[in-house]
Amino acid sequence: MIRASLIAIALWAGPAAAQEVTPDSIPRGQQDYHAASAGTYRLDPAHTAVQTRVPHMGFSVSVFRFGSVSGQLEWNPDDPAQNRLEAEVEIASLSTPVEGFAEILTGPDYLDSAKNPTARFAADGFTADSLTAGKVQGQLTLLGKTLPATFDVTLIGAGKGFTGDEAGNPIIRDLIGVHAETQIDPQAYGMSQFFTDPITIEVDAEFARQE
Repeated sequence: MIRASLIAIALWAGPAAAQEVTPDSIPRGQQDYHAASAGTYRLDPAHTAVQTRVPHMGFSVSVFRFGSVSGQLEWNPDDPAQNRLEAEVEIASLSTPVEGFAEILTGPDYLDSAKNPTARFAADGFTADSLTAGKVQGQLTLLGKTLPATFDVTLIGAGKGFTGDEAGNPIIRDLIGVHAETQIDPQAYGMSQFFTDPITIEVDAEFARQE
């Protein structure tokens, strides 16, 4: 998708005008969620990151990233309460800079990706506090347990922008980009006794409207 976006800029400007592209000539996200029209949006994994910030027994905070994410958003800017979102993260896609540690964390003693291969969030409530901020309520499933979770959401940008279609061809579509955060109680999900302090989940996601 990143390469497609760069190609799209060149094609949009035209070969002769490629050197004349300026920051002001490239469509960018607007600070108003109404700028993205209603419809079905699909999460763009090339522009999405899911990270967890895990306290290390009161000494530091470890950051882990999950590389395989999918999701779909039913978007209605005129009535945010009607919005619906489903997203999944593959537990085995966890990464860490410590060699071999990801395999331990996704193994049977911790996240047990063989038994519970995905974490899932199904949103059933959207509340807009302003044009750029709000909350998303729903159910978070992790380690086979489903509990309520609320994400605080900040709009990064909405509106027309460069992306790629399913074949990677450059196109302009309605996009929505957000940053979302929540905290979970690891013991409520049955995690190891090593994890007792709240764990922060951070999501930076971009959704593209489907035709």
